[in-house]
Amino acid sequence: MAVLSKIRQHSAIMIGVIALALFSFIIQDLFTKGSFGSSSKDVGSINGKDVSFEDFRIKVSNVEKSGQGITATEASKRVWDQEVTVALLSAEFEKLGLRVGEKHILDILKGDQNIGKNPMFLNAAGMFDVAKFKEYFKSNPEQAQYLKDREKDAELNAKFQIYNTLIKSGIYTTESEGKFNYEIASNKVNFAYVAGLYSTIKDSDVKVTDAEIVDFMKLSPKKFKSEETRNVEYVLIEDKASVADENEIKSKINGLLSGSVVYNQATGKNDTVAGFRATSNVVEFVNSNSDVPYDSSYVAKKDLPAVDADQLFNLAPGAVYGPYVYEKYYCVSKSLGKKAGVNAKASHILIGYEGSQTPNTKEKRTKEEAKAKAEGILAQVNANPESFLMLAFTSSDDSSAQQGGDLGYFGQNQMVKPFNDFVFNSGIGKVGLVETQYGFHIIKITDKQDGVRLATVAQKIEASEATSDKAFTQATKFEMDAADKDFNKLAKEMGLTVTPGVSVKAMDENFGPLGNQRAIVRWAFEKESKEGSVKRFEVANVGHVIAKVKAIDNSGLIPVDQARPYVESILKNKKKAEMLKAKMNGTSLEAIAKATGSAVQQATNVTLENPVLTGGVGQEPKVVGNAFALAANKLSAPIEGVTGVYVVKNTSTVKAPALKSYADQVARLKGQSASDVNRVLPALKEDADIKDNRKDFNY
Repeated sequence: MAVLSKIRQHSAIMIGVIALALFSFIIQDLFTKGSFGSSSKDVGSINGKDVSFEDFRIKVSNVEKSGQGITATEASKRVWDQEVTVALLSAEFEKLGLRVGEKHILDILKGDQNIGKNPMFLNAAGMFDVAKFKEYFKSNPEQAQYLKDREKDAELNAKFQIYNTLIKSGIYTTESEGKFNYEIASNKVNFAYVAGLYSTIKDSDVKVTDAEIVDFMKLSPKKFKSEETRNVEYVLIEDKASVADENEIKSKINGLLSGSVVYNQATGKNDTVAGFRATSNVVEFVNSNSDVPYDSSYVAKKDLPAVDADQLFNLAPGAVYGPYVYEKYYCVSKSLGKKAGVNAKASHILIGYEGSQTPNTKEKRTKEEAKAKAEGILAQVNANPESFLMLAFTSSDDSSAQQGGDLGYFGQNQMVKPFNDFVFNSGIGKVGLVETQYGFHIIKITDKQDGVRLATVAQKIEASEATSDKAFTQATKFEMDAADKDFNKLAKEMGLTVTPGVSVKAMDENFGPLGNQRAIVRWAFEKESKEGSVKRFEVANVGHVIAKVKAIDNSGLIPVDQARPYVESILKNKKKAEMLKAKMNGTSLEAIAKATGSAVQQATNVTLENPVLTGGVGQEPKVVGNAFALAANKLSAPIEGVTGVYVVKNTSTVKAPALKSYADQVARLKGQSASDVNRVLPALKEDADIKDNRKDFNY
């Protein structure tokens, strides 16, 4: 029944992805043209400096080739990010006049495994030999360009290290900052207050329009900055099997169960061909009639299709079960018998030693010491089997220690041979000591599973030619009619559903629930694609997508529907605040409490570092800050806080005693600011004038 696992494999796509480092060494031994459209137009510019399309295309092509399945679009994103980063940082290096010498560049080159660990450049002691390195390139002038490229990358990397060091050195914390930090943590305020909470007004009583959200975003355009977007709605006409198609496939597979009569041209007579039930050559029958070839593996019950597992596992040898549906196949299966112990479950305690292949041992030990320790643990387990779990936790050098040594279920030959042989040649409950290249294993066999071998004829459930033609005709008609008719109305007339608009950016690959549909995104951003443009796309294994450009947003702000979850609550609270303020009239807290139907509450020993009000209110820094600013017994104006509108009256302010030194506070603040260096590049990108024309090319 491992054939069913193969069916599952057919539906999975594994995509390998590479990481492109900031100044990585990309070997460009072969420069060939890729499959992209060429143009004399630059692919973009960074602070007025153009990025050549041809150079960009070559780099993208090389990333694609090294990426093991990476798409052209993803490769272009990575190269573009690198181009922007290098350009911005190089400009900073130039402003600062950063220079590096040969020694610094060689240190960087040695850090590259392809160079620093290359046997050609190592001396007898296995150390990098500069003389050998230089001699190699002197003797191989054809490699000059390779060396030049590597040195250029290394120079940038070296300058980046210096740049980082300069920034870190320039980040400092003053004594005044330390003092301020101490005071906000130690000064305390006591105050009385009345709260008019936003939650007392129903959200349904306050409306926020799209225009109000846009106006709010325009007040902070950088915060809501976005690339140009297209909103694309679509109709999906699936190319899938009809009920009639499914019945025909089911009928066909049913027909394979019994024998059939066929005319033999050689003899001029009718021959009876054995069906699946009676065939004497099951393997040949499966391979001749199934969309998935025969697999001889034994399969445990847990790995069979859940719905049919009991029937399939308990079939008598030679008996047939089906038809049944598994994923996108109609199947019939014949039992070829069971086998005991095809899977095993075991736990182990691994004791590694210096020289073994164990990645990380908990302590250094020789092979002899490891063996002695393993034998001691085995003796403990034999004396007290219940101790295995705790011993695995405390002694095992394997990552499975966190699970008490449990390795789960595994099949024959999935483990190294000595381990495998012990487990599959011993019974459940057996405990023993085995040596492998990883060290010494104390093994406990905890369970075994029997397996069944099934011969399965599987035929894919897919649309017939007539059904596919019908879907194509319907999709073509919809595309043509939608050119001059209302998209939604037409869909309703034809019994189709319009999927809500998907918002995409120019370099996106994913298109809503349809996943990677770069062709649709690219079309949406073509110059000819205006609002209302319609086009049909054939999507493999899905069907026909008829897409319409619903809206074009080049405002530079994120779409309203994306901003609404965050902005709407802010604007609603502002409106609620005005409604609450209108009620909060009075010359005393008691009068204001009466007007708002609330009560006067007390806040005790509150600090600016932790401006929390009790009673489930939470943090209210603006309210606490106002309380600190008030003179004793003074009443504040209404304050718009996080959870409501507040009026406060300072009862008392208790200032902490001054310290002779604020060194501890300064040290703590320095530690907190250590990562500030990472904010430099995003800041440079924020202020840069970057023009990205990649959407005009075939990416």
